[in-house]
Amino acid sequence: MREKALRGVTKNMSETTKPEATKAPSNVIFIGKKSALVYAVAALMQINNSNEVLIRARGRAISKAVDVVEILKGRFLQEALKIKDIKIGTELLPPKQEGLRPRNVSTIEITVAKS
Repeated sequence: MREKALRGVTKNMSETTKPEATKAPSNVIFIGKKSALVYAVAALMQINNSNEVLIRARGRAISKAVDVVEILKGRFLQEALKIKDIKIGTELLPPKQEGLRPRNVSTIEITVAKS
C-alpha cells in the first residue's frame, strides 16, 4: 500500500522520477486545429532563427499545411522562400474501438528554407 503512495519518488526521497518525453526537433511545425495564419507566423519565426523549417501534417490538416506554405510564399517571404522537399506518406493508426480495423492516415512533410 505504501509503495503505491510513493510512486515516482526514489528510495532516498531526494529526487522524483519523470517519464522520458520524446521531443521533436525545434525546426518542426505540427499543423493542427489552429488557423493557418498562426502556423505561418510560427514558421516565419523559425525560418528567421534557423533558415529552414519542416511543416508536418496528417489527415484533414494536410490542406492547411499547404495553405501555410502558400501564406509564407505570398505574404511574408515572396521571393526569398524555397521549397526544398515534399514527402507524402501513410501512417497506420490503431483502431478507435475494439473490433475495428486499423486506420490508414495520409501524411505530408514540407521542408521550406530561405533562398
